[in-house]
Amino acid sequence: MRILLKLLLDCDADAAWRAVHSPHAVTELYGPLVTVRPLAEPPTSIAHGDDVPVRVGVGGIRLGDQLIHVTDRAVDDVHGEVRIMRDSGIPLTGPLAALDVWDHQMAISPAPGDPTRTLWRDRLVIGGAAAVPLWPVLWATWQWRAVRLRQLAPTWAYDPEPATAGENDTPGAHHRRPRT
Repeated sequence: MRILLKLLLDCDADAAWRAVHSPHAVTELYGPLVTVRPLAEPPTSIAHGDDVPVRVGVGGIRLGDQLIHVTDRAVDDVHGEVRIMRDSGIPLTGPLAALDVWDHQMAISPAPGDPTRTLWRDRLVIGGAAAVPLWPVLWATWQWRAVRLRQLAPTWAYDPEPATAGENDTPGAHHRRPRT
């Protein structure tokens, strides 16, 4: 069974790629409804080949532990490079552990015609005896993901802008503004 998302995000593809590899951004993505906490000290950035064990919960109720296993690759399409992060880990405990298949892929590329935005394609494939009863819950969670992706994407990248005279006491100081 599959769950698909296709979104245009208000950040560039490089910022989205950095965010998808950030443990902090991943935990923000599901909040505040779902909590995702690393079970060990997470890396600053999740890299190709990393295994990151996490604990998932809702409203203080533990749903189980999951292993995130990351592989990265890039392909070319008619619009240019598409970077793909694949989580082929597996739920270890809790209701999701009844799934035999967990294949989550996020494809990130510059939006066609607007390189300041990101085309984000998200695909989750699940399988096993529990897939049918869990699909509606995961579908709803992925709709929440879409809302959070749109909310958070503008915060993922900032361009420094020179301070104007008198704006700051420190000569040459910069302030940060969201990318548009």
